[in-house]
Amino acid sequence: QVQLVESGGGLVQAGGSLRLSCAASGRTFSMYDMGWFRRAPGKEREFVAAISWSGGITDYADSVKGRFTISRDNARNTLYLQMNSLKPEDTAVYFCAAVESDTELRYTWREYDYWGQGTQVTVSS
Repeated sequence: QVQLVESGGGLVQAGGSLRLSCAASGRTFSMYDMGWFRRAPGKEREFVAAISWSGGITDYADSVKGRFTISRDNARNTLYLQMNSLKPEDTAVYFCAAVESDTELRYTWREYDYWGQGTQVTVSS
């Protein structure tokens, strides 16, 4: 199995940027497709972005497309989420997640097997 620890959250003004990191340990990081999800107060956990084991395939929720970038460094066992042009509606706890790689990316939280503890992102207006 793999253990995941997120970092990089915080308080930022609307229009600002943050970069989240997710450090992985345990089994070989490159065995896993990775995802970012978020949960806003009173809302369900929702998909944000996903990336294949090699980093060659990525996809995003429509709400973040063009503003967020998911990437990974397999040599450093780390997943990233660069968030630009942040909006108050991006306020949420952000989670990274892992699932053993497959032919297609996964988009629902139920399909992921391993989760970090989450990091809070707050965007003020």
